[in-house]
Amino acid sequence: MDELPEGVILPKANVAKPRPSASLIVSRMNGNIGEILLCHRVSEVPSFPDFWAFPGGGVSRTDRRVSDENPKWLANTQDPVTSITLLRELVEEIGFSPDGKGSLELVNEEIQEKICIDKEKWAYYVKKGEIKIDNFNSQIIAVRTMPPFAPIRFTNTFHHLSIGDSKIEPRFPKGMSEFDEYRWWKPENLLQSWLNHEVRLPPPQVTLIRDICESLEENGDLISAFDKLSINPSEGYHILEFAPGVECIPLPTQTLPPATHTNCYVLGVPGGERVIIDPAAKSKEALEILSKKIDEIRLSRSEIIATIFTHKHQDHIGNLEEIDKMYRAPIWASKETLEAISKLENNKILQENDSFVLKGNNSSECWNIIDTPGHCPGHICLVGDAGIVSGDNVTVIGTILVPSTDGDMNKYLEGLQRMKELNPPLLFPGHGPFSANPEKLLNRYIKHRSKRHQLVLDAVKDFSDLQGIAKKSYEDTPNAHPKLLIDQTLSHLKGHIESGEIIHENGKYSFFQR
Repeated sequence: MDELPEGVILPKANVAKPRPSASLIVSRMNGNIGEILLCHRVSEVPSFPDFWAFPGGGVSRTDRRVSDENPKWLANTQDPVTSITLLRELVEEIGFSPDGKGSLELVNEEIQEKICIDKEKWAYYVKKGEIKIDNFNSQIIAVRTMPPFAPIRFTNTFHHLSIGDSKIEPRFPKGMSEFDEYRWWKPENLLQSWLNHEVRLPPPQVTLIRDICESLEENGDLISAFDKLSINPSEGYHILEFAPGVECIPLPTQTLPPATHTNCYVLGVPGGERVIIDPAAKSKEALEILSKKIDEIRLSRSEIIATIFTHKHQDHIGNLEEIDKMYRAPIWASKETLEAISKLENNKILQENDSFVLKGNNSSECWNIIDTPGHCPGHICLVGDAGIVSGDNVTVIGTILVPSTDGDMNKYLEGLQRMKELNPPLLFPGHGPFSANPEKLLNRYIKHRSKRHQLVLDAVKDFSDLQGIAKKSYEDTPNAHPKLLIDQTLSHLKGHIESGEIIHENGKYSFFQR
């Protein structure tokens, strides 16, 4: 782990065990047109802001207890516990509840508000007979498990229920809704809107919408399409598309906790030109994952035109000898990164203002290179219509280190500001989940680092030695690793020296006398 000071060993993070969750795809017939319901998540929610999603949520302890205490409830469904979660979440989020005849109806608004405040009330109203659960029998059509990105993961069960030609419309709870809009979509129109960068969809739902469209094409109508999908619900491995033309393959690596994986990205579309970014596979497990992906790319009749590395750190560069056996492609990277890796033939230096175009089936995507050398010399980012492949500039989970050995705090701050000014729709980092709210994330990083930069400068007023400055400027993080505090303080001090604000003489730091 190149970012760590010598002698610092951090405990390895464990991959989080997935928790169960459930979502419901509600379909209806609008004349002879089959439609599915999705809701737009408000900008303020921390998870998937401004995304379109199916109603649903995580299985709570309350849901499990209700299921245990009432074993006959929804016993005819494929999964009573997730069905209870679904029905509770439906009431809370959109005011829908079973009508006792196999379809859905709107619940009393007062009941909806009370359940939003206290989820225990759902079972209470069922027992009173004011919420019906009879004849509710949804189809399970898919199961998706969240990749090993974060400390909290979910295995989501996707249910489907047709409401025929019912005209009921969602009702969001007053002042407490995570949704602000809903729309009934033809699945093929929804997929095309996503491909056109017009709407955002959570990654598990992208492959699910693709499956629905494919089944619809094969079976002719939406009900038959769902019936076919329910026979053998898809689960296990599925392609992880963060955005159109941006696929992610998490590879297990020796990296900084809480991360356990490095994100390898595949740019481009099936059948078109592809670029692989940061294939960090070294272990047997990681190499097998990457090899299967390469086989999948070949089957799609795509050509891999290059391998790109965002920077030179070893948790981003895999076993190039083994990878070379999987596929042959030139390596594109910055001069500093190319000098740090062993394979130097058939390469291309990437630098500021370089760009490349990936040709697809009747489409093309342009990606531009920007220099962001703060985390380490030669660090680059890739900027496209989908967003920014940002390497180790930011992460949604954890933090980013700027090593005192070869990092540059001033350039790191400049890089964050530059990415913010580009106003990307999404950020695709080197570790962890993608950022659906880049402006908020970048503002948090800029604010945090700028504040620490100032605290280190202010500490020079009272202390002249590195230990004293570090202790003073990191008073708010007493449990941090002491060697990391020293290293990051030194990075900030070097930035201030470069800016001409302080000087370092005879082992002492002091303000520059103008």
